[in-house]
Amino acid sequence: MAKVCVVCGKGKSSGFRVSHSNRKTKRVWRPNIHKVKIMFRGTPRRLNVCSRCLKSGKVERAL
Repeated sequence: MAKVCVVCGKGKSSGFRVSHSNRKTKRVWRPNIHKVKIMFRGTPRRLNVCSRCLKSGKVERAL
């Protein structure tokens, strides 16, 4: 199961962890993904949605 938002496509992004002495090691930022029941193409389905899409009202939650 990919940790990607089905609405906006937000996934993980990578970069560097930088220490005080400016040494760099790889790190990953992961999105805040929730598995929620939403109306997807007219049917209620349980899908992965990021918290930004939930808060902005881009999806309609199914009951």
